[in-house]
Amino acid sequence: MRYEPIDPAFFCRNRQRLRGLLKPNSIVILRANDILPTNADGAMAFKQNSDLFYLTGVDQEDTVLVMMPDAVDPKDRELLFVKETSELIAIWEGDKLTKDGASAASGIGRIEWSASFDGWLHRLVPQADHIYLLTNEHLRASVVVETANARFIKDCQRRYPLHSYGRLAQLMNRLRITKDPVEIARMQKACDITEAGFRRVLGFIKPGVGEWEIEAELVHEFIRRGSRGFAYGPIIGSGKSACVLHYVENDNICRDGEMVLMDVAAEYAGWNSDLTRTVPVNGRFTPRQRQVYDAVLRVLRGANAILRPGIRPLEYQQQTVELMERELIGLGLIDAKAAKEQGPDKPLVKKYFMHGTSHHLGLDVHDVFPPHEPFAEGMVFTIEPGIYIREEGLAVRLENDVLIGTDSNFDLMGNIPIEADEIEALMAG
Repeated sequence: MRYEPIDPAFFCRNRQRLRGLLKPNSIVILRANDILPTNADGAMAFKQNSDLFYLTGVDQEDTVLVMMPDAVDPKDRELLFVKETSELIAIWEGDKLTKDGASAASGIGRIEWSASFDGWLHRLVPQADHIYLLTNEHLRASVVVETANARFIKDCQRRYPLHSYGRLAQLMNRLRITKDPVEIARMQKACDITEAGFRRVLGFIKPGVGEWEIEAELVHEFIRRGSRGFAYGPIIGSGKSACVLHYVENDNICRDGEMVLMDVAAEYAGWNSDLTRTVPVNGRFTPRQRQVYDAVLRVLRGANAILRPGIRPLEYQQQTVELMERELIGLGLIDAKAAKEQGPDKPLVKKYFMHGTSHHLGLDVHDVFPPHEPFAEGMVFTIEPGIYIREEGLAVRLENDVLIGTDSNFDLMGNIPIEADEIEALMAG
């Protein structure tokens, strides 16, 4: 098997924790994502709704979870609806979950076919007072396509307009923000696979190599080690392209004397890693490149010391920006006198460091979180400072993933080379 199986006790724990957050006499209804079309008769690869996977472990379309903890009949307290297969589906698409298979994966005893969902819905919903449904409440979300859950919200409110409706996302964000050991183990595996890919390309990068060839080397190593590939669209930008934060074309030639920025990482079993490294194309840093590289590395390590339980995201970002300001002054990019006179928004710093330093990581690369929640033990974050000097065609970003601990953070990417001397040694030999 590609992935190590996940003990269904993990999903049972997650549902138990969710039950503890529900109002009395509530029902939770959560649908799988759609399979999205491309063109003609094409379709995108299926990507499961992360909250549904977190609660069930089922990675299959046309799946619905219903939880009704106070149902009179104990058999109605957890129901999972899955797609009924047929000989035609088996021929064209392969096996789908059987009822026994769905029960074994999720730990849910009662499994029904998805085609019967509407009948069950009309029997169960009138018994409840509160209905919890899912919307995408991520602060960075820009939803332009109506999701299966969004369609269901409209239909459910039309059919049952007098019920009290609740926000499931608010509860799921609260649950998912702190990572279970099961999750941490899979994120560590994703980081380990990412390490193998990075070490591979260090021996491959040289002047004349295409950015797309680096991408090919990475995805080959990721997939051969059990990942399904990149955790997100890979960013491989050499020279001035590295100054574009979301450069995804990856279609330029890496030239002698340039740096190449690689924001690339693997997934494993649905959980993600997130790595950035910037290396010299010819294997040797110029003095200026090394100066900027070391400045970014100092900010990364300083941010790691700030990223501790109890501090709030805004405070963390402000303190990290202060670290970056000192480095930019040292690099001659900001005048010290002008830095003292700039306002609290730090526009001089943002010219060269214009993005946030960290984000939550988990089943989603930009994982869900309750806004303004203080950092706490058990959360996993990226740390990814960068300096982008467009006038010099030079950019450096470095990024590792850390688990916040009681006394110190644990770097899930601690084995991945990051020191400039080590990078040069590995590229040389």
